[in-house]
Amino acid sequence: MNAAAYWWVITLMASFGQTLRNAMQRDLIGALGAVGASQVRFLFGFPFACIFVLIIAFATGEPFPHLDAVSFGWAALGGVTQIAATALMLAAMRSRSFVVVVAATKTEPAQVAIFALVVFGERPTPVLLGAIVLATVGVWLMSGVRGGGGWKPLAQGVVSASFFAVAAIAFRAGVLSVPHASFVMAASFVLVVGLGIQTAILFVYLSVFDTQAVGKILAAWRPSLFAGFMGAFASQLWFIAFALSDAARVRTLALVEVIFAQVISQRVFKERPSLPETIGMAMIVVAAALLVSGMTG
Repeated sequence: MNAAAYWWVITLMASFGQTLRNAMQRDLIGALGAVGASQVRFLFGFPFACIFVLIIAFATGEPFPHLDAVSFGWAALGGVTQIAATALMLAAMRSRSFVVVVAATKTEPAQVAIFALVVFGERPTPVLLGAIVLATVGVWLMSGVRGGGGWKPLAQGVVSASFFAVAAIAFRAGVLSVPHASFVMAASFVLVVGLGIQTAILFVYLSVFDTQAVGKILAAWRPSLFAGFMGAFASQLWFIAFALSDAARVRTLALVEVIFAQVISQRVFKERPSLPETIGMAMIVVAAALLVSGMTG
């Protein structure tokens, strides 16, 4: 069995690692703010990503690849859109349940399919139209005010998913466009470049607009270190999965993250979604899976 056959195992591991990272970042929002908590993922993940690529180079003897303008451009686009996606997701988590926000971001694979429809002019199918209606009703059910929040955080979660969708496409394109490199080395090197760009951008932003956040991030290095490791670990696996399979399949299977988030939300944050929210989450997950399977099947 070739390596590509294991894309689903790698995707499941990445989904679990990402759920743990999101949970750690959520706990840091109060002290660091949404942007500061976003920086934790990149700043503390960057050294681990460098270690990963060094281990791969040492174990395989493969040299570091050279990124041309195309691969670097894709990596930069993925890095910028992922910053926006992460900040919006964490901002939404301030006022809505962890699992509800995670479910809202899981509209990402459906949005990937919609982007393909808009860009490539693919005609809508009955499955496409039915999935859009199902997802819309699901979002409406989840938008009910419970303990504050309302539409704004849910909208932030959906827009966050849009940026995550663009980032997934960009990073996959970046990995596949790296010349003369194995899929593991290409994925690992693009991850290092992406995290480096993200760390630099947010460092400049915080230095200008929130100087105190830099000190707070360094002071919270213990929990941030674990969040950074899990972020780099999950990203490493995501990038490898993108190299082995198309982004739509990977992000569709990643919907299992909602299940992982549900477990963490109940056991760690003691949050129990209401019945309408539970039904809404289920409808969004089903709609996303139907839409992507209908577009790629």
